[in-house]
Amino acid sequence: MTDESKKEFMFSMELPSPKDLRGRQSVRATFRLSAKAIEAMSIAAVHLGIKQKSLFDHLIEDTKTLEIIARELQSETYEPASRIQKTYVLSRKTLSYLESACKRFEAPRDALVELSIQRLIPLIEKEKQKHRRRKELLKKMHKLMVDGSRILEEADAYLGNEDPVYDRLEHAMQTLLGAYDTIKSFVEKGEVIEDF
Repeated sequence: MTDESKKEFMFSMELPSPKDLRGRQSVRATFRLSAKAIEAMSIAAVHLGIKQKSLFDHLIEDTKTLEIIARELQSETYEPASRIQKTYVLSRKTLSYLESACKRFEAPRDALVELSIQRLIPLIEKEKQKHRRRKELLKKMHKLMVDGSRILEEADAYLGNEDPVYDRLEHAMQTLLGAYDTIKSFVEKGEVIEDF
């Protein structure tokens, strides 16, 4: 591609606008939230392997749901229980959506954030159930590894370690051990969800 054709190619694409790029800038915002909401954000981010900023942006940039929550707040009296000040990093665009919804529906900003975060709780509960099942499967897998080791020892005693059947069994056990280690590491990372 010549330099001239590269220029033509580049100018034929839609360029990002400065406004869009500024909307991606990170800003800090402080909210007064319940300990449960703060914990839900933290656990969901760790368990799902995403940054809290991305999670926060996703929750608030879902404008349809944000509007539903804001309308609901109009019809209820928001009684803040004991709250903790917590600062989050979020995109300028997310903060703009939040401020806009608060003004439009006359909803308290902290309440809107609190209720948006509470949408994570059913997801965390589902993940908690999955985590218990993963632990059960890991125990069964451990038993399978013990049984497999025993079978491999028998194959070695009966057939010798040069036998093709022994070779396939050994390969299967190595694959199983690798999978077990990966799953065990995932389950250990998920321990944080158990206390929620």
